[in-house]
Amino acid sequence: MTAKNAFYAQSGGVTAVINASACGVIETARAHPDKIANVYAGRNGIIGALVEDLIDTSQESAEDIAALKHTPSGGFGSCRFKLKSLEDNKREYERLIEVFKAHDIGYFFYNGGGDSADTCYKVSQLSEKMGFPVQAIHVPKTVDNDLPITDNCPGFGSVAKYIAVSTLEASYDVRSMAATSTKIFVIEVMGRHAGWIAAAGALVEDEGIPVVTLFPEVEFDQEKFLANVDAKVKEHGYCTICVSEGCHWPDGKFLAEQGTRDSFGHAQLGGAAPVVANIIKDALGYKYHWAVADYLQRAARHLASESDVQQAYALGKAAVEKAIEGKNSIMPTVVRTSNNPYAWEIGEAPLSEVANVEKMMPMDFISEDGFGITQKCKDYLYPLIQGEAYPPYKANGMPDYVTLKLNSVARKLPDFEL
Repeated sequence: MTAKNAFYAQSGGVTAVINASACGVIETARAHPDKIANVYAGRNGIIGALVEDLIDTSQESAEDIAALKHTPSGGFGSCRFKLKSLEDNKREYERLIEVFKAHDIGYFFYNGGGDSADTCYKVSQLSEKMGFPVQAIHVPKTVDNDLPITDNCPGFGSVAKYIAVSTLEASYDVRSMAATSTKIFVIEVMGRHAGWIAAAGALVEDEGIPVVTLFPEVEFDQEKFLANVDAKVKEHGYCTICVSEGCHWPDGKFLAEQGTRDSFGHAQLGGAAPVVANIIKDALGYKYHWAVADYLQRAARHLASESDVQQAYALGKAAVEKAIEGKNSIMPTVVRTSNNPYAWEIGEAPLSEVANVEKMMPMDFISEDGFGITQKCKDYLYPLIQGEAYPPYKANGMPDYVTLKLNSVARKLPDFEL
């Protein structure tokens, strides 16, 4: 049978290790030329497929593809573009199949979170109906760590490490100044509905830092929160607060809600940290500083978790291997086999059980008072932040990250308007 081409795309917010998954996909595909002729990447994610803007990865050297493993962000460009349901916008899905037909693409590797899993699932269904079967494999990625079935998601371990370390370092700063200056430090982290990243900030408790954590899973109780903070300041002289952007009032409104929506229809968030800091200032009078980790947390490849890098690559590799085996409409997963020593293996999950399912933090991971984490949560988190996978550095002191050529494949179809 003649080898088919593959299409790979990156979706949504990028991570410190999503390029490691891309590296895993491309290197593994290159090792099976009898099955996969070439890998075309979508320029700026799935939009690249819709407008037929494909990148010919065969024009990239083996050295540059390997360097993706230690380069942050999305090497081929990503996008926040959610395809609507098949019923609402069938033309976009049909366009994907037209592009796949025109470029003899028989494999679709979509590297993203929950919305990407949904798109991947729909493509696998529609391609069969249209008489041009495409093996659609979802490659998991999300710093939010909220995909179901898999033990954790590539991108999360590195964010967790960055937040844990940054929260610790900033807390040391506050501790050194608390006698005459700042007594409160608030750090805001990502996590709209799931508090996994905030939980990583709570790990500083084991380093002797008084910390209060605000999770999306727990309604914000202002009175209890202030009492907790005040007690810690009185005991220790200072307090650190790690707040998830998805922290919300009992009526469901986000502390950080701006009244606007992003391209996925989600409430646009930003600003939980100053809200929390001012609540403390107004009620308790303590001087504060606050910070929003924002892009820093998900781009921090200089402090990536070694296990995260290894898993990101392994899942990209497994996606190709499972496609070659004939698998379709699945997502390779991380299966934890041991906490101590940490051990894991690759599993798989049907996309029908992954698409549109969000994994929250288990309530037994959150302390009884709602402001911290349990030992069970710590046992889960620590293996994911262990090990350092530093990038190589240039003589000038800057990391040696790669920028690809990104040469385009010749178009074969009429223009398409999004």
